[in-house]
Amino acid sequence: MAVSLPWSTSATSILIVAWLFALIPTLSWTDLRRELTTAAGGLPVLLVVFGLVGMLWADVTLFERWQGFGSFLKLLVIPLLFTQFRRSDGGARVFAGYLWSCIVLLVASTIVLAVPQLAAYLMHADHVLVKVAATQSGEFTTCIFGLLFLGICAFERRQWWLALGMLAVVLGMLANMVFVATGRTALIVILVLLAVFAARQLRARGIVILFAVTIAIGIVAWLSSGYLRDRTLDVYREIQRSQTTASSSGERIEFDKKSIAFIRAAPLIGHGTGSITSLFEAAAIGQTGSAATVTTNPHNQTFAVAIQLGLLGVGVLWAMWMAHLWLFRGPGLAEWIGLVIVVQNIVGSLFNSHLFDFLQGWVYVFGVGVAGGMALQKCEPSIVRESADPRC
Repeated sequence: MAVSLPWSTSATSILIVAWLFALIPTLSWTDLRRELTTAAGGLPVLLVVFGLVGMLWADVTLFERWQGFGSFLKLLVIPLLFTQFRRSDGGARVFAGYLWSCIVLLVASTIVLAVPQLAAYLMHADHVLVKVAATQSGEFTTCIFGLLFLGICAFERRQWWLALGMLAVVLGMLANMVFVATGRTALIVILVLLAVFAARQLRARGIVILFAVTIAIGIVAWLSSGYLRDRTLDVYREIQRSQTTASSSGERIEFDKKSIAFIRAAPLIGHGTGSITSLFEAAAIGQTGSAATVTTNPHNQTFAVAIQLGLLGVGVLWAMWMAHLWLFRGPGLAEWIGLVIVVQNIVGSLFNSHLFDFLQGWVYVFGVGVAGGMALQKCEPSIVRESADPRC
């Protein structure tokens, strides 16, 4: 599943079903109940239950209610993964599979770009082989910060070639994001994760070096990449013409305005599961430009939950995020990967409904579930821990 995620939604969906058929017969109610009674494992299920109950007061068709509820269902997998990887030693292989899959995607994209005939035939409009620039940038961002952690471990152990190889992959993924396929949300996520990385992993001298290197890379990227400048400045231009012409940035502003109005109309328990599209359809009548756009996705996870389930649903959502941040407070690799994925999801969800999206949602579920199970495994008294540096 982890290997297929960067490439194919269909393959991932098929593999998820196969995995569930393989896993469920091996579960015991005692183990599963243990996960469900914790905040990290129980709150995702509570949010799903709330989404199910929210179907009762939605003023839309049953099909629309079910479609809305389907966005919540993937969260049920988190406690299952906790149960599996609390007792399994395969978590590192899952993350390695995802990393290598993204590296292959990077190499394949670079080769195709180097051959104009292949690029014209295989590349999408935003210069990616599969999916879109925003999702690819998100995948590379996750890998970059996992590799930064491992690169420091390799450097401290004087494994120079390994550290240089990881650095080369990091620079390759950054170059792809700067010159080829830029996800603007990913740029903001990177800055936040750099601050988290500095605070979590570095001492004062390392923070100064990271700060200087970040500024230098940023200046070089801005001066050398007209594509990056255009993608960034397009935000301002899109907002300027949003009154007459639909544009990405203009639509997001309209979505925010309308979402706040919807939430004010039903603040406590929302309009019900599956109600987002019908509300935006009604609000678009007689409008022009970006205001006339109808969406199933308000491009903000908090708004997407609040519109349907009100402030009570938002409370469960943010409590789940906080519980998962707390779960990954330890110093090890699993805790770092889990922290990166949760922070990336929280920051990205300010601009997108990432938990309800396919790829970003499943990356969160798999990442939190596998890393959480690995972190919880360290609490088992029967586990013999290695004496090596727990960070690595």
